[in-house]
Amino acid sequence: MKAVFLDRDGTIGGSGGGIHPFEFEMYDFAPGAIRKLNELGIKVFLFTNQTRVGRGYFTEEELLKGFESTKIELSKQSAHLDDIFYCPHHPDDGCECQKPKIGLLLEAKKKYNLELNECYVVGDTGSSDMLAASEAGTKKILVKTGWGESSLTKYRDKWKEVEPDYIAEDLVDAVYWISNDL
Repeated sequence: MKAVFLDRDGTIGGSGGGIHPFEFEMYDFAPGAIRKLNELGIKVFLFTNQTRVGRGYFTEEELLKGFESTKIELSKQSAHLDDIFYCPHHPDDGCECQKPKIGLLLEAKKKYNLELNECYVVGDTGSSDMLAASEAGTKKILVKTGWGESSLTKYRDKWKEVEPDYIAEDLVDAVYWISNDL
């Protein structure tokens, strides 16, 4: 089974940095891009570090309510996420789920019987999204939205050993590339 793992902040909306779940807004183009993946019959998963829960900026309950709001907004535009995988831990907790570790990807692999080498990770951060994708063996798509531009320039040294399979202008461009790569 093929799947696409989408980072949240900077990939489907927001600015790239962690944002309160009640303030998160998707980019105008995100629901249509996700709908296209749905139409292609590919599982679409949100996978996101939400360390602000562990840092006390907001609660896990607020995070889950924010995820529900995103799902409702997507459903209004005939799109959906098949599942959401998130890390709520503080960066110092030493968990296995916080990107660039691959615990979230392994959880999805087990739950959905995935072959990760047939899956895609789309994200805006080289030092977390692209490193996790590389470690898990998925295809790597870096979007230039959010922190994507600075990942390619100012912070490229933090993930210099990894090359994206594709560098996309945004999620729409990433989905177009995926649809041609299937």
